[in-house]
Amino acid sequence: MTEKDVLVVGGGAAGFFAAINIAEQNPNLNVAILERGKEVLTKVKVSGGGRCNVTHAEFIPSELVLNYPRGEKELLGPFHQFMTGDTMAWFEKRGVELKIEEDGRIFPTSDSSQTIIDCFVNEAKKYKVEVLINHSVKTISKSESIWNIETTQGCFSANKILIATGSNPKIWKLLEDLGHTISHPVPSLFTFNIKDKRIQDIPGVVAQQVEVKVLDTNLWSEGPLLITHWGMSAPSILKLSAFGALELAKRNYKFQIEINFIRKTFEDCINDLKVLKLELAKKAVFKSSQYNLPKRLWQQLVLASNIEMNATWADLNKNQLDNLSEQLTKAVFNVDGKSTFKEEFVTSGGINLKEVNFKTFESKLHKNLYFAGEVLDIDAVTGGFNFQNAWTGAYIVAQNISL
Repeated sequence: MTEKDVLVVGGGAAGFFAAINIAEQNPNLNVAILERGKEVLTKVKVSGGGRCNVTHAEFIPSELVLNYPRGEKELLGPFHQFMTGDTMAWFEKRGVELKIEEDGRIFPTSDSSQTIIDCFVNEAKKYKVEVLINHSVKTISKSESIWNIETTQGCFSANKILIATGSNPKIWKLLEDLGHTISHPVPSLFTFNIKDKRIQDIPGVVAQQVEVKVLDTNLWSEGPLLITHWGMSAPSILKLSAFGALELAKRNYKFQIEINFIRKTFEDCINDLKVLKLELAKKAVFKSSQYNLPKRLWQQLVLASNIEMNATWADLNKNQLDNLSEQLTKAVFNVDGKSTFKEEFVTSGGINLKEVNFKTFESKLHKNLYFAGEVLDIDAVTGGFNFQNAWTGAYIVAQNISL
């Protein structure tokens, strides 16, 4: 039996961040990370397309929490203790320069996730955190006040343990055996599979500001929309996939969406089109794109409105004007399935949040059992928010364990 003061299960973002901060804040503690794989920080490596989207430039806790479909209420207090500005200061103090991009995402200026990995590995060495790879956890048990963990490579004991294993069903099962409730995991960040004549020939086209609704639900979002080879993506769709994760899973990812490409009402659009009918009377509708819509998208919506390619504005009858207004403001698409968004394997699901004390991130069921990151039923939209949850939870755990 190898004895440690603190065992961190999971060598990912939350695990490393916690272990480093524990060891730095209390150098007397003997801290070890147990990682089941042969490499650590694998998710950090692929995140943000290999650039590592460290966090997001949102500096007000009450605004930041709005990006968490699950965890919004619980994270408000923690974000007052440690959030975006603290994350940036932490990395910059350790020589990692960061930059804020136009859309608010924050990356290392190196544009390489390896910079973050090197920082963590070096800090772990500096503070004598032992990193044990190929240690897959088989059992977690407690005898009196001591935690025992059996791995494929041996047995360990510790006064305090942190579970930071992300969405790992085996660990969730072990936590269930300890009495915790697990919310059933479902995918949370995904793109929509759509086969539709209007979009089949225009992959790569981006409509900058659209509104998207899922019909027969209260789900809606706004933002850019990207047409892809398999359907639709970009923030407007990803937000829907995150906030609608449970509802869309129930529907087996078969549902209808309604898109307002111009963010105007049907009536306002009709009025606009009537003016254009007079002003652009002799011009071909197909060739005179409006509302700053990409030309190829405009052309597909015109054809879908039963308007011939050579029809002029003056030629349009009432039905065609109605059709075009409908395509621009209330276009309905059938979604049939989902695809993973890049390498962002995000799931909703995890430890029931009612069973965690969010002042400390400690289990309410067992003393000295802590959680951080996606092992909890917390997830976010894309843009660095899932990492911020990991840093915040891990930091608060470290403060409490290192006392």
